[in-house]
Amino acid sequence: MAAQSTTAAPPAKARLGTLRALWPFIRRHMGLFSAWLLALGLASAATLSLPPAFKQMIDHGFSDGSNVNRAFLFLFAVAVVLALASAARFYFVSLLGEKVVADLRQQLYGHLIGLDAEFHDRSRSGELVSRLTTDSELLRSVVATSMSVALRSTVTVIGSLAMLFVTSPRLAAFALIGIPLAVLPIVLGSRRLGKASRASQDRVADANALANETLGAVRTVQAHAREPYERGRFGEAIAIAVETARKRIRAQAWVTAAAITLIFGAITLVLWSGAHDVISGKMSAGTLGQFVLYALIGGGSVGALAEVWNELQRAAGGMGRIAELLQETPRITAPGDGQQHALAQPVRGEIRFEDVVFHYPSRPEMPALDGFNLHVVPGETVALVGPSGAGKSTVLAMLLRFHDAQSGRIRFDGVDLRQLDPAQLREQVGLVPQHPTIFAASAADNIRYGRLQATDAQVRQAAADAEALDFIDELPEGFDSQLGERGARLSGGQQQRIAIARALLKDAPVLLLDEATSALDAQSERAVQHALQRLMQGRTTLVIAHRLATILQADRIVVMDRGRIVAQGTHEQLLAEGGLYAELAKLQFLD
Repeated sequence: MAAQSTTAAPPAKARLGTLRALWPFIRRHMGLFSAWLLALGLASAATLSLPPAFKQMIDHGFSDGSNVNRAFLFLFAVAVVLALASAARFYFVSLLGEKVVADLRQQLYGHLIGLDAEFHDRSRSGELVSRLTTDSELLRSVVATSMSVALRSTVTVIGSLAMLFVTSPRLAAFALIGIPLAVLPIVLGSRRLGKASRASQDRVADANALANETLGAVRTVQAHAREPYERGRFGEAIAIAVETARKRIRAQAWVTAAAITLIFGAITLVLWSGAHDVISGKMSAGTLGQFVLYALIGGGSVGALAEVWNELQRAAGGMGRIAELLQETPRITAPGDGQQHALAQPVRGEIRFEDVVFHYPSRPEMPALDGFNLHVVPGETVALVGPSGAGKSTVLAMLLRFHDAQSGRIRFDGVDLRQLDPAQLREQVGLVPQHPTIFAASAADNIRYGRLQATDAQVRQAAADAEALDFIDELPEGFDSQLGERGARLSGGQQQRIAIARALLKDAPVLLLDEATSALDAQSERAVQHALQRLMQGRTTLVIAHRLATILQADRIVVMDRGRIVAQGTHEQLLAEGGLYAELAKLQFLD
């Protein structure tokens, strides 16, 4: 099963307090917000004007022929104002909700892609997507519906209560009994409802994370014929989510039922007392009708507030989960003013690791790099070899500043990486990973990701240099062909050549090749090696490779084991020395 969140729900007041974080997003659209308030005020005034209109109609419309037209015309005019104001209120608040959620999603997405590798290593992408979509969708209902209903209901409750006392103080005292009785179950049930709401959202996120993980690895699932197993896992996750949602719905239903029962019980008591007043002549039928309408409006508004409270509990849980992400701060950031250095132009590409010690947060007891020292001069090609877990990929990750060393330092052209803006640093580095990322976009867009302003001719030339031109031209729409999610329409070797073309187009002074030719057949590898040789000329290159062809081209081979350098030299020198490299060459290369 996917890991489940066990975060305890905070108190109701603290949960609702998280909704204050929405105000900066609402404030960006003060024109819409003000127009909504105006329309809401007009609609509320029209609603509170309906009972007097009904009173006029009952008392005069049926008894005095000279006033019948005016009484009904007044009632219709109030209804028209209510209709137009309600339509305007709905339009303004719905549009406001769309804009607020769009801004929130954009800020959250921008924040997430700016967080460092450590955060993404410990987070599940499916849960992040769930917070970006499902939780933000809950907030749309808050802005577009719940906020409007809450304010409108509050205004009508206060207005109705005031008019009840104006119409009949004695009957208003009876009606007033129902309000605290209606609020009581809301208060008592809020904590349980809040816990259930948060738990329900966590379980939905768990199911989404599981689905995202398995759909992203669907070929592995199918290759092992594990479709029934994964259906069972997802079914179990959905069942848990449904059961958790059932508890939330049951709590919400009981709160709503109790509130409505108590409210209308109070209204029935008022009607019974008012009927006796009409019979005894103490009150006109129109006045009783006006009182009843105000009671119904006020009671319905209190009931609406009960439902809104339930929705606010859910939305507060969603905002709390989003706020947790927005409060995450990246550990890899640009230095502050006065501490940041700019790379001298042109960039030479000198790299120096000085006594670097680094532990991954998930494995604090095992150093990935342990006193690592390496000096790469500009234009040098250095191959990193060693067994799995030796720290080769960590060297590349540290150079891209995906992580910072716990001790020691890394210099780029003599500047400590901590004094460089990570974005400026990464612009100077081209990367071809072992498992390339292919976006669900066209072939041209995937290659142009290396340099967004590149022309079509430059994209085509990069594809030609990476030996990718032939198979791209054979696609149904050539460079405009969509490659599918994760490059599903391409073979592994074709995906690798797209990634190489991307690096060729970037034309960075430092090149990192992580098993860059591992997925190519012998013929394609020979062609791509020629392209890489042209690319590496005059550039600093770090290569992780197990293929003999790449190793032979290196100016220097660095042998790593357990995060340390155990030997270095040319291929011939290391073979002559024996040791780990000779063993690796025998097992991996010379075979």
